[in-house]
Amino acid sequence: MQKTDSKSWFSLIKLVESSAWFQGFIISIIIIAALTVGAKTYVLPAGVESAINYLDSFITVFFLVEIILRFVACDNKRAFFKDPWNIFDSIIVIGSLLPISESDMILVGRLLRVFRVLRLVSIIPDLRYLINALLKAIPKMGYIALLMFIIFYLFAAVGAIFFENVNPVLWGDIATAMLTLFRVATFEDWTDVMYLNRAWKCKEKFYA
Repeated sequence: MQKTDSKSWFSLIKLVESSAWFQGFIISIIIIAALTVGAKTYVLPAGVESAINYLDSFITVFFLVEIILRFVACDNKRAFFKDPWNIFDSIIVIGSLLPISESDMILVGRLLRVFRVLRLVSIIPDLRYLINALLKAIPKMGYIALLMFIIFYLFAAVGAIFFENVNPVLWGDIATAMLTLFRVATFEDWTDVMYLNRAWKCKEKFYA
C-alpha cells in the first residue's frame, strides 16, 4: 500500500513538474524576479522596498521548492547532476539562499540573484538549443578570426606598399594599415579616414 502511495505521489509530482502551466508559472516568476532586481536599483519608499524584499524571499523559496521537485521527479537521480543546466540552476538557487546583509558574501549573493534571470535559458528549450549551438560554434570562431587576420594582413600589406607615400598617417606601416582597414570595416571613424585622405591630397596639391 505504501509503495502504491509513493508511486502515486511520484507520478503526481512528475506530472506537475512537466506540465505546461507549471513551466509557464516558473517563467512568470523568473520575469518577476528580473523586475525586482531592476526595481532595487532605484531609490524606493521604505514600504515598497520592504515589499520587494518579501517578494524576493518568496521567489527564493519558490525556486528552492521548484528545484527539489525537479530532482524528485527525475527518474535517474545521478543523471540529474550530469545535466549542465541542472547544475547551473542548482548553483543559482543555492547561491540565492546566501544572506545579503551584514555578510562578506553580500556581493556574491546579489550577483547570484541577478543571474536568476538566466534561468529563463534553462527553462525554455529553444533557448537551451540556441546556447548549446553557440557553445559548439565557439571553437570554430578561432578559425574565422584567423581567416580575418590573414585577409586584413594581406590587404594591409598591399595598402602599405601602394599608399605609403600617398598618406603615411594611414598607410605608413603594416600595423597602421591594419588599423585603418579595421576602422573602415567596422565603420568606426571611417569618415575621419576619408577626410584625412582628402586633407592629405589637398596638402600635396598645395605644396606641389
